[in-house]
Amino acid sequence: MSEPALLTYRVTPARPEAHLFAVELLIPRPAAASLTLALPAWIPGSYTIRDFARNIVALAAEQEDAGAVPLWIEKLDKQTWRVHGIDPAAGPVSVRWQVYAWELTVRSAHLDRTHGYFNGTSLFLRVIGLEGQPCRAELLPPPASELADWRVATSLARDGAEPWCFGGYRAEDYEDLIDHPVEMGRFDLIEFEVQGVPHRMALTGRHNADLERLRRDLEPICAEHAAMFGELPIDRYLFLTTVVGDGYGGLEHRFSSSLLCSRKALPAASGQGGDSLADQDYRRFLGLCSHEYFHLWNVKRIRPRAFNEQGLEREVHTRLLWAFEGITSYYDDLALVRSGRIDAKGYLELLAETMTRVQRNPGRLCQTLAESSFDAWTKFYKQDENAPNAIVSYYGKGALAALALDLTLRRHTGGGCSLDDVMRVLWQRHGRTGIGVEERGVEALAAEISGLDLDGFFERVLDSTEEMDLATPLASVGIALRWRPAQDANDVGGVVDALEDSAPARPDIGLRLQPGASEASVAVVLDGRPAQRAGLAPGDAIIAVDGLRVDAGGLEAAIGRAPVGEPVTVHAFRRDELMVFDVVPQPAPADVCALRLLGADDGADAAALARRAAWLASSAG
Repeated sequence: MSEPALLTYRVTPARPEAHLFAVELLIPRPAAASLTLALPAWIPGSYTIRDFARNIVALAAEQEDAGAVPLWIEKLDKQTWRVHGIDPAAGPVSVRWQVYAWELTVRSAHLDRTHGYFNGTSLFLRVIGLEGQPCRAELLPPPASELADWRVATSLARDGAEPWCFGGYRAEDYEDLIDHPVEMGRFDLIEFEVQGVPHRMALTGRHNADLERLRRDLEPICAEHAAMFGELPIDRYLFLTTVVGDGYGGLEHRFSSSLLCSRKALPAASGQGGDSLADQDYRRFLGLCSHEYFHLWNVKRIRPRAFNEQGLEREVHTRLLWAFEGITSYYDDLALVRSGRIDAKGYLELLAETMTRVQRNPGRLCQTLAESSFDAWTKFYKQDENAPNAIVSYYGKGALAALALDLTLRRHTGGGCSLDDVMRVLWQRHGRTGIGVEERGVEALAAEISGLDLDGFFERVLDSTEEMDLATPLASVGIALRWRPAQDANDVGGVVDALEDSAPARPDIGLRLQPGASEASVAVVLDGRPAQRAGLAPGDAIIAVDGLRVDAGGLEAAIGRAPVGEPVTVHAFRRDELMVFDVVPQPAPADVCALRLLGADDGADAAALARRAAWLASSAG
């Protein structure tokens, strides 16, 4: 039996100045008088409906051997079309369309005269019924002569194309086709190997980064993850990194990841900066790389059963995002210390920041972690001004749940079992086999391999809104925890030399301002706090406190000088109406995390210190 004819997609950055990709689909052997085409409504890894089809322009079809007569196209819904009038004996069908690409994110497509980028979910219509057929992608260069030096970076398997060049690429099926983002343009390359597998990073955009330093830091992070799982399930890997003035984001794929970062997040070229690893922006970028790389196993291959059974046309709900994103968020920073990129103190600084971020939002007392996972589509990805009061992040709280689970397993099994072991068994049973994880599969597996009764633990952590006990698991590895009031709006906690009594809490009214605005424009009013009780609301523009004008920088200072328990007069515009509020400042709540690394001189016992050493040790031994 001959091989099935390939579906061929041709992509040209036809009009960069108008942000239009031209796409052609050749269907070599149409089997019926009509065929149905559809575009995904969302992209895996980003759980909200994005309606990519809204960017399709000028869809047309013809049958080449039938006199190139246009075929009638009927639109069935927002993302589905049916092509009518096909003669199965007349030869290939050609479908052409354009895609407007002007969204500079890791989730969609962007094209101008500096570069082109796209995810397959934004460009490639699928042929209903032919999703399992192999595909060929022909990536063609831009027509403008001044863009002749553009290259191509993608993890698609090459099928005739030379490395980093336009030409032919191949995908096993439609699912494979849309899981390899493509960068076209001018970029710098970093290259290294992990377990003999070539790894690359392509950096697009203006930067002055120390690429050798970045390579030296990325390699051991990737090697740490591979060592923990025991194998690397790929034969190539590509980080696609777009460098901008201000931006942050990442999205995982089976053989690659897309990253967006600011220039200041990259390590400065030699002689132009200090210790890069002490730089918070660079640590955050390395954590992002670590996060997306860990997804090679957790999400891209170890998957919820719901993701295996349902497609990309509508929302797919699961309570498991706490595990697939939260556990990944736990290991992304943990790998930095295990790989030697940061020390234990640096790791605790990152951990304290995560704990502070979760603790500061009243939504943790309103929504459970399982609910946060399930409602990601309508709540986490569609946050409004009330989100801090109503929801909790399955990334942040999920990472803390993973921390608590890991340290609980280590403590109660005498070091015989850890979350590392749970992840390895998940890989063997689900990642390697493709069998989806049941809704409570992670919980059941943790109990099975540890031999512990974890029902109470998971009920508290996943299915209730009570405060999570982190002090006990941290104490089991010689780390002391104390909550203290914030010193100012930018205080995110950290590591201290001694857990002394904190200074008296500053006056606080419980609101957050729009970031980057010069005026004191209210973004969030926290539930149950003085500003809310006085009637202030999101969108209010505060102009004066006790008769004196304030801006964004001066509001915190003005409130800080006010006596606790005594009203201050706040003038603010709501829309075009001037309003007056009597606000009674109260002591700032103790919602900032302070951690201390204990030693034998501080009373930490030998068992706790041994557990800490094992916890933070490299998986490579």
